[in-house]
Amino acid sequence: MPHFLEELDRLNMKVMQMVVQTEQALSKTVTAFSRLDADLAQQVVDNDEKINELEVQVYELCLKLLALEQPVARDLRFILGCLRMSTNLERIGDESANIADATIYLSLNPPMEFYDKILLMGQKSYDMLQEAIIAFSSPDVDKAVHVCRMDFEVDELNSLVLKEIIQYMSKESKSIEPCVQTINIARRFERIADMATNIAETTMFIVKGISLKHICQFDDRI
Repeated sequence: MPHFLEELDRLNMKVMQMVVQTEQALSKTVTAFSRLDADLAQQVVDNDEKINELEVQVYELCLKLLALEQPVARDLRFILGCLRMSTNLERIGDESANIADATIYLSLNPPMEFYDKILLMGQKSYDMLQEAIIAFSSPDVDKAVHVCRMDFEVDELNSLVLKEIIQYMSKESKSIEPCVQTINIARRFERIADMATNIAETTMFIVKGISLKHICQFDDRI
């Protein structure tokens, strides 16, 4: 049993290393977009491989624990939760790198009028990730539910931004390519918010053994 607990601690540390790398990537991505800073954006792109490597390490450690230790109850839910957590963190890292790539392109053009709303989406998605990480590491079910509420705000912003960009493109045909890149950035921030929600759902699963997903989607009580 002591060995098993040591391995669980090791798994938790690996996940937390991945958390730090992913959180930094998203923070730099939001800042790079706010400044149209190509150099900072390139740092995010270059660092993505570290997040990918950590995901592989978490995955292998989870499989080892499942195969050799045959965990049950909350220990089993924690290991499965770490698997899901690492998958979502890796995807957030990928989306951050994709946004950074688009930011490098946009840095060659002057900013457009709807950038402020997209930046707000980025800031909210980053806040959601931070809250989700706190919920996971605490663990704190109330914070997990709060992340779920925040996701609705990002979804609404995404719909608003999409309408504004389409209207803008109809008037400024020369700006179609930058607008397409901007739509992609908004969608990717929205996906990051979804993945932060997934992490929050994982916390609910580990603590209570139930899914937060259906509560988020269908229960007005949250």
